[in-house]
Amino acid sequence: MLYATSGWCVNRFSLSFPVLSSGWTTPVLPFSLLTKKSSALLAMDCTGAGPVKELPVGIDATTEEEYASQSQLLQEFTNISAIDKAWVFNPGSGEGSQAMFSISQPNLLANKRKRHILSAHITKESNHSVTFHWAPFPVEMTGVSAIVPSPSGSKLLVIRNSENDSSTQFEIWGPSQLEKEFNVCQSVHRSVYTDGWFEGISWNSDETLIAYVAEQPLPPKPTFGSSGYKKGDFADKDCNSWKAQGDWEEDWGETYSGKGQPALFVINTNSGEVRSIEGISKSLSVGQVVWAPATKGYHQYLVFVGWSAEKRKLGIKYCYNRRCALYAVRAPFQELETAEPQLKGNATEDLPISNLTQGISSAFFPRFSPNGKFLVFLSAKCSVDSGAHSATDSLHRIDWPNDGKLSLPAKIVDVVPVVMCPEDGCFPGLYWSSLLSSPWLSNGCTLILSSVWNSGRAIVSVNILSGEVSRISPGDSSSSWDVVTLDGNNIIAVCSSPIAVPQIKYGYCLEESVTSAAWSWLDISSPLFRYPEKVRSLLSSLQFSILKIPVRDVSENLSEGARKPFEAIFVSSKSKKNDASDPVIVILHGGPHSVSVSSFSKSLAFLSSIGYSLLIVNYRGSLGFGEEALQSLPGKVGSQDVNDVLTAIEHVISKQLVDPSKITVLGGSHGGFLTAHLIGQAPDKFVAAAVRNPVCNLELMVGTTDISDWCYVEAYGHDGLTRFTEAPSTEHLTLLYNKSPISHLSKVKTPTLFLLGAKDLRVPVSNGGNVQYARALKEKGVEVKVIVFPSDVHAIERPQSDFESSLNIGVWFKKYCK
Repeated sequence: MLYATSGWCVNRFSLSFPVLSSGWTTPVLPFSLLTKKSSALLAMDCTGAGPVKELPVGIDATTEEEYASQSQLLQEFTNISAIDKAWVFNPGSGEGSQAMFSISQPNLLANKRKRHILSAHITKESNHSVTFHWAPFPVEMTGVSAIVPSPSGSKLLVIRNSENDSSTQFEIWGPSQLEKEFNVCQSVHRSVYTDGWFEGISWNSDETLIAYVAEQPLPPKPTFGSSGYKKGDFADKDCNSWKAQGDWEEDWGETYSGKGQPALFVINTNSGEVRSIEGISKSLSVGQVVWAPATKGYHQYLVFVGWSAEKRKLGIKYCYNRRCALYAVRAPFQELETAEPQLKGNATEDLPISNLTQGISSAFFPRFSPNGKFLVFLSAKCSVDSGAHSATDSLHRIDWPNDGKLSLPAKIVDVVPVVMCPEDGCFPGLYWSSLLSSPWLSNGCTLILSSVWNSGRAIVSVNILSGEVSRISPGDSSSSWDVVTLDGNNIIAVCSSPIAVPQIKYGYCLEESVTSAAWSWLDISSPLFRYPEKVRSLLSSLQFSILKIPVRDVSENLSEGARKPFEAIFVSSKSKKNDASDPVIVILHGGPHSVSVSSFSKSLAFLSSIGYSLLIVNYRGSLGFGEEALQSLPGKVGSQDVNDVLTAIEHVISKQLVDPSKITVLGGSHGGFLTAHLIGQAPDKFVAAAVRNPVCNLELMVGTTDISDWCYVEAYGHDGLTRFTEAPSTEHLTLLYNKSPISHLSKVKTPTLFLLGAKDLRVPVSNGGNVQYARALKEKGVEVKVIVFPSDVHAIERPQSDFESSLNIGVWFKKYCK
């Protein structure tokens, strides 16, 4: 189960990520744990003896003191901002460039994230020194859903999705004022997708048209009145009639509940006219649209990603094992004086839409090279073909013809293939690699991207002609690096670690050849990540290292990649108190095919700062270590991953890094699955546990989750794809139960905190097995605390919920680690 939220795991698209970031404010009294109220009440004693402070349900006076002290520190961490996106504009005057950063920061009182823009003028000297001249204040972007600069940088598109049934606003801004404003009503389309996956907003080259993805309008529903069914379409608010529900429309699961089908539209920036793209099958969900290169006298095409749903729409959030392809379709608003060329091919020349990637099971993030000669894209074919929700990616190229006459099927060139078993210290393959909207260096054949590299993230360059991959972030750095944007042939990046808040870096190549690995990185002073001296002092007292953990009990049946050591990130204090080790929290990521990287996490930094060492385990099956190691886990969940975690714990105990009597464990989603397994299979190992939306009973989950195929693949292995059915047999259900933590419940005695999102579609609260597991523990006398967040999904990332989760984890562990 993928689990991506602040602090506990990393998401391909949230690299402030892995990505995961969040923040908070301090209540007068701690959040109530078992009621909907979130502050303590002051009540008058009925005898008239004066006011008596009434504690929230489940909190005693000692716990209240912990809440008060920990919440103050937690708020200091939460106020640290995160960079969501950035752009650089080069006016061509030789006077430097202009950078614009989109920044977000949690707002607890509003329970939303505030977003603002901060600009900087970049000046470069001949001696390679670089200075960022920051604007004195940021500009808040209230109600803004997306901002997208035009190719020339002279215009800025601002999109405002409505939170009710009103229209979507499109604003075109110039350098100093609003130039155009258009309102698109709900009968044309609903909200524009800005989710980072279906999202696609693209200007054409002459900046007169913008292609984008939005929710299709609601389909007409049957209307009834006093005399029965009414023919024709009637207004929704007609007092003499009412609308029936109509047919149920399936969505893409977790986080997409209630969202309409993603469809493709183009708006004319001069007139405001919007046209939907015709010829696309209603069964195809579209996203990530870009404009193909324009050729004078020829019709221009749009290239987009399409996901088809044959039998049902399985959950797509965090799941890259959904089949998808690149398609080309003619763009509207174009009148040609000459005959239009067709996409050539025996089977497709007469079709309004053409599949460009028929020879591969996955294709996404299309990007055209600056000269228009190449179309590159990422592929998750290993995920699709194996059934694993995430696996090693590959990079591919299609040579785009100058005359626009593309023969079908298109020839797909492998640029960066899947790495099966990397040599030690070498490139392990591509993982969680999103592409910038413009990732190219000036030679037109080198792109820059970030990728998971073992237990960190690294910036790499890829030559799409030779396939050469070079690591250009420092190879000796244990920190994680992410590219934010490019400034010509230079790179603006963010570097962070578990004990260091993000720092802006500016990279430039020391040699003329942009393919050289000789890059130098400058520290850039910025106001973006300012934090209090108290936080600075606490972080400076910490240290971290990445441990290599040898595999225990190596079997002959294991692949070479699965025999290699796995890794764990160990965070600890630089000094011991009275020669005693701090209590340790074993942190387990979700997925299982995810990874915890060595980047800054507010949640984990908070736990480190209140006196805990952290053992963050990247068990075999994690991303970043080659495809063989990753594919060794399906079919062995609950055994191989459990043994890897126990091996990592024994490793740090043998090194005298932790106190074996003060070990706690924390995980979410599949990390919660692992946590529940550990306290059942090793009942004397842990003094306390905490789980966020854990997988506790696969037998119950398989019939209610939005990714029931996941249950089969992880339980059966690769045979799960062929065994998968919506109607599991008794044999299937028995195996799923035996693979589940609930099968070890009779041995559990560890006090456990449950943090659950009521709107979770991945591991549903009502019948996904976690509440059943918690009730069963309570029934047998194990101390249990359950907190349900009524408006949260699988990630539990709403600011107030994230704050309350982190605070309760800290207080819960403190109670048992005295």
